[in-house]
Amino acid sequence: MWQGEELLALSQRDRDRLKELHGVIRGQQKLREAAGHLRLSTKQARRLLRRVEEEGDRGVIHRLRGRRSNRRIAKRVRAKALKRLERAEYHDFGPTLAAEHLERIDISVSRETVRKWMKEAGLWKPRSRKVKAVHVWRERREAFGELVLVDTSEHDWLEGRGPKLYLVALIDDATSRLWARFVESDTTAANLRTLRDWLELYGRPLALYSDKNSIFLTPRSAEEVEKYGPPPPTDYAAALQDLRIEWIAAHSPQAKGRVERAFGTLQDRLLKEMRVDKVRTLDQANQFLREEFIPFWNSRFTHKPRSTRDAHRPLGPIRLDSVLCHRHERVVTSDYTLSLDGRLWAISKEDVLPGLRKSRVLIEQRLDGSHWVRFRRKFIPLRPLPKPAPVAASPSGLRPSGLAAKKNQAPKTKYKPAPDHPWRRPFKRDISTLLR
Repeated sequence: MWQGEELLALSQRDRDRLKELHGVIRGQQKLREAAGHLRLSTKQARRLLRRVEEEGDRGVIHRLRGRRSNRRIAKRVRAKALKRLERAEYHDFGPTLAAEHLERIDISVSRETVRKWMKEAGLWKPRSRKVKAVHVWRERREAFGELVLVDTSEHDWLEGRGPKLYLVALIDDATSRLWARFVESDTTAANLRTLRDWLELYGRPLALYSDKNSIFLTPRSAEEVEKYGPPPPTDYAAALQDLRIEWIAAHSPQAKGRVERAFGTLQDRLLKEMRVDKVRTLDQANQFLREEFIPFWNSRFTHKPRSTRDAHRPLGPIRLDSVLCHRHERVVTSDYTLSLDGRLWAISKEDVLPGLRKSRVLIEQRLDGSHWVRFRRKFIPLRPLPKPAPVAASPSGLRPSGLAAKKNQAPKTKYKPAPDHPWRRPFKRDISTLLR
């Protein structure tokens, strides 16, 4: 149908209305019956019938069809938004995140409007959905603190602007409450520091869910387990035992899907937010994470648990410095020293306890760099001994030091016997010579 110079197509509803109104015009049915079929009032049906009689079939088309909306966003606002999104740091932003950033510069438009603008400008293309394997859905836990998932994401978080970083994250299963820390390497110490942050913020959860990384489980084959028994606990597992936190191992990445999906969001949103904020160092990344992103996450992406109780338990008298540490078993020597990492560590005379000598103790290599001995529920500080000095000259001065001797000594050459040397003569066994 034509309206002015614009061609307007009839919708299915318009065609249905025309069919009923034409029946009224031909006398095949009454107006009241046509109104009932079209679910319109008799007054509205009469108004449409009058327009069809005056204007023809285009009378059923709504008068606002094809006209510019009075609520349409101004072109200058659209141009300003697209100019912002065409910057290099926004090259991979999706419509949702782009709409949030536009709101920061006082452009309040819906996500679908931004999606339409970006699609028309060629700034965004919808992703093709891949068919994934079917995994059984697991219901969230009831209360905050019943189960906490932990994992590490290896990703180019700074996009080449700074050092390579890892993100160690803890997320609650019931609420999706998040805590994370950027580290330079995925080590036991880095995971213990992140766990300490959670413990100081909320307390001890009932259970912790992770993969079978060597940080959480000592690798040992089935044959080794059968021959030597179960492996000893790692430092992280020993800390969980002291804290009375149950450890649950995931057998596949899909089993800990909550934290895996969180990493997908973090690798999209957090990476782009740090790009816009020009984060370049480890300290800047952790500061932005603590002060900006984690509060935003916990206010935007958390869920209300089914139970209002908090399952976390208080720390009480637990000494986190002693629990969250590296542990080494050693035997105290007769002079109250111990060997660790190629160095000697000594126990001060005033800290010596009865039964300490020749006993097997536990050395705590704490996260702050200090070393302590745990003996019969008591903690004894260790002090490093100076490294032994190199071998010096003899007291008489006749023998030089080892380094000086090596410098003055001529280089050794390989001995080669002369052609007529007895070693080169053929060997003949002479019994009479042997009997002399």
